[in-house]
Amino acid sequence: MKNILITGAGSYIGSHIAAYLPERTYTVRQLDLRRGLDPRAFEGQDVVIHVAGIAHQKETTRNKGLYQSVNCDLAVETAELAKKYGVKQFIFFSSMSVYGKTTGRITADTKPAPNTYYGQSKWDAEQKMALLADDHFRIAMLRPPMIYGKGCRGNYPRLAALAKKLPVFPQVHNQRSMLYIGTLCEFVRQLIESGKGGLYFPQNCEYVNTTELVTAIADCHGKKLMVIPGFGWLIRLVESHVGVVGKVFGTLTYDKSMSQEFADHGLISFEQTIRRTEAE
Repeated sequence: MKNILITGAGSYIGSHIAAYLPERTYTVRQLDLRRGLDPRAFEGQDVVIHVAGIAHQKETTRNKGLYQSVNCDLAVETAELAKKYGVKQFIFFSSMSVYGKTTGRITADTKPAPNTYYGQSKWDAEQKMALLADDHFRIAMLRPPMIYGKGCRGNYPRLAALAKKLPVFPQVHNQRSMLYIGTLCEFVRQLIESGKGGLYFPQNCEYVNTTELVTAIADCHGKKLMVIPGFGWLIRLVESHVGVVGKVFGTLTYDKSMSQEFADHGLISFEQTIRRTEAE
């Protein structure tokens, strides 16, 4: 039996992980860090999963400090406290945003170059946490791509809304690394069992095409979406200049070789993940 503490009570990722881990194998508690760090919560814990943070907020000069204090300073302070109380493994949720890309292909040689407050705060946290790791305190850092599933936030629900409303959609020949929440939960379970630290890039086995994604969502609601070809040139023209276009229609992937450890071996198909996400 392993004792698991999830810092970030009520978060989308944390709540799903807590529900996924079998009770016969794990004792799971969630800690709300908005009430402050309680050192007593870390006593007797084997693993801490840190998902607390801020995201999906419009960035302004006024909230730059908030991103840094919550996503970096608080995360590092939590890791320091976990180490002090003998936690063996610390799992930190970073982000693909550390690369500062809305389009492109990310390989093992691609260096972080964040260009948002969110991405910078995550990258700063990673660098400071790395100094805490040793043979007795292993830190696993995850840089997931877009996470989707029932109740998710971000670009997925925006695309889902379009799939339900629009009669037509452009044919796009792109590829996106994405990660279904259930696949992420299984990845975390396997990571906990391994006890390992290191840097990880969990993603679905197959890249996702935006047109196929929107079509699959429409099908779940009994709607046939007409796909119109011929817009690829326009999307390529504006995707590097208009951020939201690149995020939705551009190509952004992790090289598949980066995600071999604890890979999803087809436990659930892409179509099944969409049906579960769109289930009423």
